[in-house]
Amino acid sequence: MFGTHSSEGYQEIIGGIKIKTLSYGGNTLMSEFILKKDSVLPAHEHPYEQTGYLVSGKIRLFIDGKSKILNKGDSWNIPPNIGHKAEILEDSVAIEIFSPRRDDYLGFVIESDISI
Repeated sequence: MFGTHSSEGYQEIIGGIKIKTLSYGGNTLMSEFILKKDSVLPAHEHPYEQTGYLVSGKIRLFIDGKSKILNKGDSWNIPPNIGHKAEILEDSVAIEIFSPRRDDYLGFVIESDISI
């Protein structure tokens, strides 16, 4: 599968937080998040392992009650079923990979951007 770059197709899931699924397979899914300064991703957990990379900006990420300020180039891993949240300190872009594949995020794919 190949994903084609496009500035279109982002969907706002929470105020100031947009998502687009870039590519996926049978076991993993990769999404891009556009995060506006001062937005908050509320505390939550899910059964997916989540690995992320901060392409640009600055966020405060909380994982299992511990927090760290992350800057451009930093990365993280959140094990399944562990509580986490994020405070967006600057306009930011993050890439995250989920395993197993998050089928609920398949709705954030623009089919014309994905080819097999």
